[in-house]
Parts: sequence; structure tokens; C-alpha cells
Amino acid sequence: MHKAYFFDMDGTLFDSMPHHAEAWERVMARHGFRFTQEDCYINEGRTGESVISEAFRMSGATDVSLSEVQAIYREKTELFHSMGEVQPIAGVQEVLGFLKERGASLWIVTGSGQQTLFDVLDHHFPGIFARERMITAFDVTHGKPDPEPYLKAWERSGYPKEECCVVENAPLGLRSGKAAGLFSIGVNTGPLRDELLWEAGADEVFHDMPALLEWLKSRSAR
Repeated sequence: MHKAYFFDMDGTLFDSMPHHAEAWERVMARHGFRFTQEDCYINEGRTGESVISEAFRMSGATDVSLSEVQAIYREKTELFHSMGEVQPIAGVQEVLGFLKERGASLWIVTGSGQQTLFDVLDHHFPGIFARERMITAFDVTHGKPDPEPYLKAWERSGYPKEECCVVENAPLGLRSGKAAGLFSIGVNTGPLRDELLWEAGADEVFHDMPALLEWLKSRSAR
């Protein structure tokens, strides 16, 4: 088993992606952009500002201002908050408990800046995570798929790269983990095809958290 595990948050710890996808699609449509829910899943892992800039790029627009980007992101955040509380991904509690019992260092590496999700971490995962073991949108200059988020987590963890493992649900997150030189696991909790996770460089792909847990147990028994 690895000694440090770097978990993405949206779609990996929390079943929040359906809310994010709907919010992005609706807000982008208000501003004249065609940005589908599938586009949201494909771009998952980017910071909010990066998602908006990508939508502008896809539309052919080049004159977007920072204030316009920030206004759209605030609008999307308000809509996301109005959709109600999100719940943990099925089976992730058991995965985290298993790893904690074996002394693993557990981290969050997310492109999110949604304070509401950070607030509920201790409620859903008491004693598992701490702010000093989180890399968020506020801690990086370049978000996923750039390797910076996972490189920062690795550097702060103090472990050799071969003892660190990324757990992601999104292609861009897997590209980030692999670009950082880390073993990267894809758990396909959303609607994307498995092939997109393999093509992003995943070392292993599982359909759900219980399957990941069984794999971890088999590794620990060796």
C-alpha cells in the first residue's frame, strides 16, 4: 500500500458533480454560451475562473475581462449553493476509514474554492482531513491538468513519489496526477466513458468506491 493518498473532492469525496454540472450549464446559457453538462465533467478539476475562460475560448471570444469572469463565477456559486447539501460518494467513508486505520496520510487536492464544501468536511469525515493537508484553488497558480496541485501535495507530504497515490474521478485530475509523476487511480463516479480515464493516464480504473476498497484490501494483504 501507499503511505499518502491525495483525494480529489467533487465527484470523488462528494456526490456534488450533478449540482455543479447543472449550475454551470444554466449560468453559461444565461450568458450566451453553449456549455453542456458533459463539458462540465470533461473540464472538471479546473478552477472556476479557468472553466469560464475555457467556455469563452470555445465560443471564440477573446476579450473577456477578469471582472466579467468573477461575476459569472459568483452567479454560478450562488446557484450551486441554492441546490441543497451534497452527500458523500457511496462507499468513500469505508475507503477513508480503511486507509486511516492503516496509518495512511490522507489529503484533499481540489480545484474547488467552494467554502460550503470545506465546511462540511468535518461533519461527514470527522477526524480524517485537516486544512494543512489540503491543496485548493487558493493554493495554486495553475490548476489541473497542470501538475502543480499534486506536486504541492507531494512536496508537503514529505513522502517519496513512489509512496504517494492520487484518487480521482476526472480525466483532467488524472492528467495532473500523472504529470506530477504519481500513481493515479480513477474511480468513475460520473457519466464519462472509462476510456477517457484510461486515456488520461490512469494506472487503475474502478467503477465505484467499494471496488476500490476491495483492491486496497488485496494490496494490503500482500
